[in-house]
Amino acid sequence: MTTLMHKDGFWDRAAMTLSGLCLVHCIATAFFIAAAASIGGLLGAEWVHEFGLAIAIALGAVGLGQGVLRHGYVMPVAIGSLGLGIMAGALSLPHGGMEVIYTILGVSILALGHDLNFRATH
Repeated sequence: MTTLMHKDGFWDRAAMTLSGLCLVHCIATAFFIAAAASIGGLLGAEWVHEFGLAIAIALGAVGLGQGVLRHGYVMPVAIGSLGLGIMAGALSLPHGGMEVIYTILGVSILALGHDLNFRATH
């Protein structure tokens, strides 16, 4: 298991999966807030966003950090960090329109960083 986690871009794939889940979460939250306030209240809870960002930061640090050590390219880390910064900034916005847009933008940029990291490793 440990060998699997250090080979074949495991951390990048895990981070890209989390990015995809975050994207689905953002779109689902916007839909459910409009459709049913009770469900939207749960999905839109602040702790969900903070927890997701903490996981994204941890996966980004491990996945992108290991990539730099392997291939030596800093660009994936720079792009991934920009995405994380946009995601963190989105937490300061009120729930709704612009928060969702900035979160989706940040998640997409972070996923691009992980994709570049994955491609540089393989």
